Amino acid sequence: MRIFLTGATGFIGRAVLSELLQAGHQVVGMTRSAEGARALEAAGAEPRHGTLEDPASIQGGAEKADAVIHTAFDHDFSRFAENCDKDRRVIGALGAVLKGSDRPLLITSGVGIGGAGHGRPASEDVFDDAHPNPRIASERAGNELLDAGVNVGVMRLPQVHDTEKQGLITPLIAIFREKGVAAYIGEGRNRWSAGHLSDVARLYRLAIETAEPGARYHAVGEEGVETREIVETLARGLKIPAVSVPQDQAAGHFGWMAMFAGIDLAASSALTQAKLGWHPQGPGLIADLEAMRYA
Repeated sequence: MRIFLTGATGFIGRAVLSELLQAGHQVVGMTRSAEGARALEAAGAEPRHGTLEDPASIQGGAEKADAVIHTAFDHDFSRFAENCDKDRRVIGALGAVLKGSDRPLLITSGVGIGGAGHGRPASEDVFDDAHPNPRIASERAGNELLDAGVNVGVMRLPQVHDTEKQGLITPLIAIFREKGVAAYIGEGRNRWSAGHLSDVARLYRLAIETAEPGARYHAVGEEGVETREIVETLARGLKIPAVSVPQDQAAGHFGWMAMFAGIDLAASSALTQAKLGWHPQGPGLIADLEAMRYA
């Protein structure tokens, strides 16, 4: 297939690009810079300029594509709600191009949207339209397109990791360096699900090749790793103390990260694995954190 890939030079997008090319697909990759265009050409993809701030600039890449994978997202989490709304507009723009065809669009969300509450892991078959997480805007946009006849699927991500980056953990490390301590909230028993980058990239490929309208997938290799274990691993790597911060002091200590640091983001991928025959094979989150270079 000729696949248009947004975020093609990003952390996840680069891995998806490589997976698609190795499988024999032709890829048109979105980039916002000349440097990114050169990187895409060197990888074997066709570059196309576009920015999230200008959805119309992205639509051209989808017009002649057989399928679209949307991984681009503005990861300035201090403006999370605003960036989620920007993602909603981009998804709408992509869907407008694909309307009237069966060409699939695979969008990206977070596993938290599948949260069922009461300590249960998030599940692919759960969708709460009233979910307080601003990322719900992406899935609402996808549902609107699905109702309009567009073939839309959703990839929900946990903490995606290798030895270079680890989702929300990467900015958490920056906070720990600044504070001089590695902190968890309370007892640190809340859990974060995780998926190795190579497994996540393979799942994106399987999902776009299957192209099931309305499908939701969880790119989860580990259902839940306790934040205390994550923080204590980081503390050893950074050679700083691991400490507990009371809940009522979390906002002052973590800043914008406080909205994520104490929540439970455990998630299951049982339905995804059964549906697509996808079985995670990459290293676990703690193994990657232990192998990471902290200097």
